[in-house]
Amino acid sequence: MKKLIAITTLAAAFISGTGFSAQAEETYKVQSGDSLWNIGKTYGVSVKEVQAINNKGNHLIFPGEALKLPTPVSEEEKDLLARLVHAESKGEPYEGKVAVATVVLNRVDSDIFPDSIKEVVTETSAGGVYQFSPVKNGEINKKADEEAIKAVEEAIAFRGDGNDSLYFFNPDKTSDEWIRTRTVTKTIGNHVFAQ
Repeated sequence: MKKLIAITTLAAAFISGTGFSAQAEETYKVQSGDSLWNIGKTYGVSVKEVQAINNKGNHLIFPGEALKLPTPVSEEEKDLLARLVHAESKGEPYEGKVAVATVVLNRVDSDIFPDSIKEVVTETSAGGVYQFSPVKNGEINKKADEEAIKAVEEAIAFRGDGNDSLYFFNPDKTSDEWIRTRTVTKTIGNHVFAQ
């Protein structure tokens, strides 16, 4: 169970030129033994985002310190991403599962893809071709295993780090020539990751 010792909701409102807008922000009171990495994995937030909104240039945190937390990835989107990772990465090493989840998160952060995990996972090209084959063949509807769930948690906390991969493919299973023109960032198991 998540450690919810000091989560409070703060109302953060701001005035913009077009009207009034409000956004909820959570804070977390650092406990002895905490690390930004564990906070990120526990609460489904990026370590880099926690550092940015708290003006931290490093990973140092101190017991009793109040950290603002960014909006977490919803449980629904974590589950969808874990099911995609499970379907796409069966038989692949754990590092490759984290990398597959990271590709989806990188796409969410990119200007050339949709802005949510659900929209990225279910996106189709102009010709109606799914970006991820498990969406088309129904494999995404199968429950994720523990390793895929853990890989998603790690990818979310890791978000903003890495090599900016936006694509992955198995060269033995695709004849697509376009994907082979992308700049390779890493090969893990049977998957090639690229920009």
